[in-house]
Amino acid sequence: MQNGHVQLSQDKNYYSVPYQYIKKKIKVLYTSSTVEIYYKYNRIAMHRLNYKPYVYTTITEHLASTHQFVAGWSAARFIEWAGSIDDAVSEYIMRIIESRNHPEQAYKSCLGILNFEKKVGRERLINACKRALDFKIYSFKTVQKILENNLDQIDFEKEEQQDQQLPDHGNIRGKQYYN
Repeated sequence: MQNGHVQLSQDKNYYSVPYQYIKKKIKVLYTSSTVEIYYKYNRIAMHRLNYKPYVYTTITEHLASTHQFVAGWSAARFIEWAGSIDDAVSEYIMRIIESRNHPEQAYKSCLGILNFEKKVGRERLINACKRALDFKIYSFKTVQKILENNLDQIDFEKEEQQDQQLPDHGNIRGKQYYN
């Protein structure tokens, strides 16, 4: 696969291969306890067989230097980082991670959202996350659009009061009409 892993379809797991062998034809041999990966009859990797399906077994040295940076990411790390900003940001990051089938799918969104602190400031990020929590839409794009349109700077209480007041108009009947 392009991500530096081979799939052992027998147990539906993925095992890392040194990045130099990406796009090269390799041979996978496995026993009840190990998975061995060969290239031109030379063993290039060996892993313990994992019986839990859809798991990535990765040796950090197998990853390209750009991917080694990503290997240190975890859901707990992003939640802790968000918690150092504010509880609302932490809650939003947690919801993003929970909304994905696999937490790893949410890491780039989390990183993008948390990097908004440097771009727009802590207060704006906190307000944007509060607003996004109200919308119940958990994605990077949601926070990005809120910040782009300055929706984080609108006061929630004033907005709710404006929403509740109807303008005077001849076509609006009111509650007395339905008695």
